[in-house]
Amino acid sequence: MIIKVCGMRDEENILQLEQLDIDWMGFIFYPDSPRYAGNKVKYLPRKIKKIGVFVDQNPQIIRDRAKDNHLFAIQLHGSEPPWYCINLREEGYKVIKSFGIEKDGFIPKAQLNAYEGKCDYYLFDTKTDLYGGSGKKFNWSRLADYDGETPFILSGGISPEDAEEIKSFSHPKFVGIDINSRFEVSPAIKDNEAIESFIKQLR
Repeated sequence: MIIKVCGMRDEENILQLEQLDIDWMGFIFYPDSPRYAGNKVKYLPRKIKKIGVFVDQNPQIIRDRAKDNHLFAIQLHGSEPPWYCINLREEGYKVIKSFGIEKDGFIPKAQLNAYEGKCDYYLFDTKTDLYGGSGKKFNWSRLADYDGETPFILSGGISPEDAEEIKSFSHPKFVGIDINSRFEVSPAIKDNEAIESFIKQLR
């Protein structure tokens, strides 16, 4: 299972989390986010793969941030069209396309089908005006309706109390989780001990 910690910014906090069994670390390059990392992250982890989060931004900005921050993958959290994903993949980037899911777990099938084969991963998050980081969960059981081929990462309000539920969650295309606001002391500052305990329960 891929474990991604998103919304990082603080150098000391990154150094602490770098010691844990984390696979991916997310940095938000959307200026309106309370977890905005700036143009270049002051300290980047060495072993953990770096993911850049963007919202309807100019492709050249994405390229610049990807180069400056040694990004492994681009996570698109806005209304970017399928061709946008295709172009980034052709340039050699892994692409994660985020979809906001209603609280009842409604899966926008027509929308998902339009991106099939054009992204490396989907990320299913709770639908919100904030483009993620809301701390709210949707009904995971409705993901049983997802019958696409693209592997997905589960996000949206995952908390330290959800380890057992995640371990019991089963879907052939489920490959990982994304944690953020429910593990924070303040925006972009994570509770290192809570994440360490959570990972031990999962692993």
